[in-house]
Amino acid sequence: MSELYIVTGANGHLGNSVVRKLREQGKHVRGLILKNDPTTLLENLGCEIIQGDIRDQKTLELLLRSDDSMIVIHTAGIVSIAQKKNHLLYDVNVNGIKKLVDLATQKNVHRFIYISSVHAIPENTDQQIIHEIDHFDPELVVDDYAKSKAIASQYVLDHVKLGLNAIIVHPSGIIGPNDYGKAHMTMMIQEYMNGYLSSRVDGAYDFVDVRDVSHGIINTIDHGKVGECYILSGHRVELKQMFDLLKKLSGKRFSIHVLPFWFAKVSAPLAEIYYRLRKLPPIYTKYSLYTLRSNSYFSHEKASHHLNYRIRDFEETLRDTMIFLSEMKRIKRKKVLLSIKQYKPMKQ
Repeated sequence: MSELYIVTGANGHLGNSVVRKLREQGKHVRGLILKNDPTTLLENLGCEIIQGDIRDQKTLELLLRSDDSMIVIHTAGIVSIAQKKNHLLYDVNVNGIKKLVDLATQKNVHRFIYISSVHAIPENTDQQIIHEIDHFDPELVVDDYAKSKAIASQYVLDHVKLGLNAIIVHPSGIIGPNDYGKAHMTMMIQEYMNGYLSSRVDGAYDFVDVRDVSHGIINTIDHGKVGECYILSGHRVELKQMFDLLKKLSGKRFSIHVLPFWFAKVSAPLAEIYYRLRKLPPIYTKYSLYTLRSNSYFSHEKASHHLNYRIRDFEETLRDTMIFLSEMKRIKRKKVLLSIKQYKPMKQ
């Protein structure tokens, strides 16, 4: 029997990266995107397209209609760091996946890969290394986004007991090229390179290349164990280190000021209003500031051992992201692209 790979959120940063890798392997891929989303990207990748809504039963019936062996990779979801409540967050991240999981269980899909988040995993105290867990409780995590991921993760695990061949992966902060939308980290780099971002705070987080996550997800299909969870993390990076590297890669000495953390917290609501007026996602909010001071020591040892999961140098990720943004004409400063391509990596 032939295989059909179904990718939800196929136009998204992670979604289109997964589609890209699958098509490079010659796989038959069907992608779900929103009704009004552009189709050019997926058409150029040779992907079958379904336009609809993850919350709509008719859309899901059409998406999972096939006589082939189906592998579902659920990347669709709303990522929100904003303070303002998003009424779609729970509806999409929880109600949407419940409908998809129910149908996938009924259809007896070959594999169901749910893309959760490290935010669904409670923090360890005293900066202890965070590993995978086997039960999720929304009351043990912070913020609505994390709670929605915890609820959805537990729903998936509950359905493994009902016969769903599901595996959960938990990426950390995804970064990298081929983001045709406005993901948080992509916008931060873009804003900085265009001279709009002149301040930062001290802090750190774990960032992972979208291409490494995509590779890990695809390896999960054949090498992951049903009912298991795998953390797909990358490098824990200090913001100072990141911005120093951006300066060197660009060949420009853009000035950036370090804000006192208390001031950043107080001014975060104003920053959200500023970006809302520009119709852009906020660069920093109270929740993003919280994550920069939270425990972000995530272990990907389990994925490395079982999935042959590998991560590339963070410098390569930043460089390729900047090249992508420059080629898409999203970085407007002259000669930046040339500087990036001519840059010689720092010695480790």
